[in-house]
Amino acid sequence: METIQLERTETKLIRETRSICPDCNKILPANVFEREGKIWIAKTCPDHGEVEELYFGSADMYYKFAKFSHNGKGIENPNVPLEKCACPTNCGLCTSHLSHSGLTNLVITNRCDLTCWYCFFYAKKGVEGAYVYEPTQDTIRQMVQTLRAERPVPGNAIQITGGEPTLRDDLVDIVRICREEGVEHIQLNSNAINLAQDPDMARRVREAGVNTVYMSFDGVTPRTNPKNHWEAPIAIENCRKVALGIVLVPTVIKSINDHELGGLIRFGQRNMDVIHAVNFQPVSLTGRLSKTEREKYRITIPDCIQRIEEQTNGEVDRESWFPVPSCVPITHFVEALTKRPRYELSIHFACGAGTYVFKDGDKLVPIASFVDLEGMLEYLEEKADELKSGKNKYLVVAKVLAKMGTFIDRNKQPKGLALSKLLFNALVKNDYGALGAFHHKSMFLGMMHFMDKYNHDEERLRRCDIHYLSPDMRIIPFCAFNVIPEWYRDAIQPKYGIPIEQWEREHHTTIEQGLYKGTLRKGKGHASGCGCPLGALNTPSSELLTIENGMIMGK
Repeated sequence: METIQLERTETKLIRETRSICPDCNKILPANVFEREGKIWIAKTCPDHGEVEELYFGSADMYYKFAKFSHNGKGIENPNVPLEKCACPTNCGLCTSHLSHSGLTNLVITNRCDLTCWYCFFYAKKGVEGAYVYEPTQDTIRQMVQTLRAERPVPGNAIQITGGEPTLRDDLVDIVRICREEGVEHIQLNSNAINLAQDPDMARRVREAGVNTVYMSFDGVTPRTNPKNHWEAPIAIENCRKVALGIVLVPTVIKSINDHELGGLIRFGQRNMDVIHAVNFQPVSLTGRLSKTEREKYRITIPDCIQRIEEQTNGEVDRESWFPVPSCVPITHFVEALTKRPRYELSIHFACGAGTYVFKDGDKLVPIASFVDLEGMLEYLEEKADELKSGKNKYLVVAKVLAKMGTFIDRNKQPKGLALSKLLFNALVKNDYGALGAFHHKSMFLGMMHFMDKYNHDEERLRRCDIHYLSPDMRIIPFCAFNVIPEWYRDAIQPKYGIPIEQWEREHHTTIEQGLYKGTLRKGKGHASGCGCPLGALNTPSSELLTIENGMIMGK
């Protein structure tokens, strides 16, 4: 490590990377460094000066997570040549990308039934160059085929998104297309308003093949969640009736809703029969924001984890969390056992974190409190190496069977949970029913921090495994597609869209007629005492969430 001086404060240089200027998109050298117990990133544009940004709110957690850094399998059949273009000017995926597609977004419309001004999708009249982007079913099939053709690991998980994807009348047909092309995991990214208004929609999408509803849910009060506070409980109940699982997706903004992270987890805990995960997304800051504004709203993964520890009275503590690539040894073991490439979560260790929690009476018990996760992961990596070196498969499996239980403290394990058996069946027998049973007995808590132009890090981008399908048959990393929209999203979608006026003529309706009228909200057709599970439907909504321009609320 090298010691440098920056702004008269002692810093420790951790590594060098490349980033972009938030004003002109010039590709710049950047330093990632430690100062005052936190991790920062800094770069200097010759035209717009220096930008210094908080990168990770805890240096200790950064170093702990860094131990799990891993270069993934990469792409054997890239969609675009690397040539002489510097990353990220030619995404789609290229030969320098280090991760295959983990979860791939399929945007089926940019229309929405809400008019949130901060959203990065738009189909609104009066906006210069406004258009409707809705790829045809044939184009969608070709896009999915491109994902399935990815090697060495065919893409196998799609998030159908928008805009608001439930506005498409042919949503069920689109889900079926994904299934027909061999996609096994399909999640529907929605504000859930139509799932509340149409009691039968959950059944239709479930029968077509949707596994999970990825539901925007920013808080447990109308002030923090004006988007769907009143409608979400009805949608949850409709999903419960047809056994359609839900992931709550709160976008976390410091000073806005970061005081409700524990409340969001408790809400999930009360509804664990249908809510299988809460996936927090620390805010990605877009537009031109001053340093003061960024400091007001910026929150990172360690900051969220600290608040969760405080707001759950220590039940979900900071030691419970591990970075996403920590599960790579599991992949290596299964690959060595089956002798074929498997799905691998090789994103950058600073991109995401997670833990599983189990119910034990009224308390939540994180898996790390009764399982030696680091010891188990090291052991599986060791057994994977033995299998790769030619050791007898059945002898290795016998060792794993005998050893697995030693990593679990049965005195601390929640009652009724036979974790050792579940893990063995999932890992060795490839019994995905056992994996499903594990998920149904637990709730996943996740954290995913998408980048923006202020904290952009090329090293993270090259490891991204959350991608977008594009109608020009490219597969583009999330943090290129949305962070540099002028190069990707806003350059591609208008080309394949049509003017709003043309869309309205062809569909004999208007964009405005598709907007939600608030019919399920208090005083507009939703009776009190309905028994909805949120228990806060009648909270006054006089003070709603307002924030400065340029804020992405997550998608």
